[in-house]
Amino acid sequence: MSSQRMLDRIRHDKRIWAHRVLTKHDQNPFFRVMKSVNAPVVDVEDRSVIMLGSNNYLGLADHPLVRAGAAAALDKYGATVTGSRLLNGTISLHTELEEALADWHGTEQALVFTTGYQANLGGISALCGVGDTIIVDSAAHASIYDACRLSRATIRAFRHNRVDLLEEKLSRSTGVVMVVVDGLYSMHGDLAPLDEIAAVCEKYDAALFVDEAHSVAVMGAKRTGAAELFGIEDDIDARMGCLSKGLGSSGGFVAGSKDIVDAMRVHARTFLFTTAGVPAALGAALASVQLMQTEEGAERATRTLANARYLHDGLVSAGVDVHAPSPLPDGTDMVSPIVPVNVRDDLRTVNTWRKLWDAGIFASAAMFPAVARDGALLRLCVQPDHTTTQLDYVVEQMGLFLGENSSTPDSAPAEVGAALAAPAPASV
Repeated sequence: MSSQRMLDRIRHDKRIWAHRVLTKHDQNPFFRVMKSVNAPVVDVEDRSVIMLGSNNYLGLADHPLVRAGAAAALDKYGATVTGSRLLNGTISLHTELEEALADWHGTEQALVFTTGYQANLGGISALCGVGDTIIVDSAAHASIYDACRLSRATIRAFRHNRVDLLEEKLSRSTGVVMVVVDGLYSMHGDLAPLDEIAAVCEKYDAALFVDEAHSVAVMGAKRTGAAELFGIEDDIDARMGCLSKGLGSSGGFVAGSKDIVDAMRVHARTFLFTTAGVPAALGAALASVQLMQTEEGAERATRTLANARYLHDGLVSAGVDVHAPSPLPDGTDMVSPIVPVNVRDDLRTVNTWRKLWDAGIFASAAMFPAVARDGALLRLCVQPDHTTTQLDYVVEQMGLFLGENSSTPDSAPAEVGAALAAPAPASV
């Protein structure tokens, strides 16, 4: 039986209250149930929608070669490995995938984790500990902050992408120091200025850990991520990536030198004390990594980035407030597969999400704490197989709801507004 004090705390939790109110009024943008693969059009609960909420950036989750890789692994190794990597959980697919990832990234080694979250949590906490300092971008992924806390190192944050403020903190730090940033930020779709960050890390003898979860498979000539795009791969100590986004499978990895990877191999608790990834995910990931190094892989990445630019420019033309493209060192800019629409107000974000849902469009809503307070947004993600007809329709609907001349009134029940704006009531 649960403690009464625990239940009292749960029943006064604002986030739980908001979740229940939004669900009651069918206004909840979260926890919707998918009934088909995350392709450009997906069956979600009682309807088919244009999917703009998926991280399936290259459309590989349903690719025939990726499915075949998963099926072959399932046939050979069964449903699971029933053990940790430390003991009986390492199978030949792990080592094949790690060798393929290291070769692809041009590093000495790579280490595969069961999830991307665990790759950050275990990788960062294996490299830093008590007495060390981790300097982290304020917009870094939640898994990075959780990893920093687990490490028990001193944590210092700098304002998003402000390299001058990063340098200030580096100049005042002593001992072992590691800087942790995302290559591509998951909410705002903007790139870190990795060339500048790498330069100040070298100046102050700080290690650099880059989370490439959303950029791997999409960016760079070899499609290994933002570090390659900026031409500073050799200046990064650890390059973390996900197998579950652009690569269309499940899992995470860190690529780096033998010293860096061995430190994680023997110290990363999320590697040592959890069941290893299932064979089907490993087989799918290996097929995806191989596919990324072909002409088809290059063509898919090109189409995804072209669709991102097309959607971004269309939204701008419709008077919708979207994030600006990220500048590149050569003077050009890039629109990533993540196209965020700034809404800022939580209630308006939920209202607009619901209007899009009714119009047959699935977008991802992001509100605090996923983004800053008053920074609510709708996150649109493209795939290579989205058609211009589909994207034109999305632009049309977004213009109706959020354009400069939008006139559709917000219509959420009053209780929804209260749940998003006020403290929780006496009991939920």
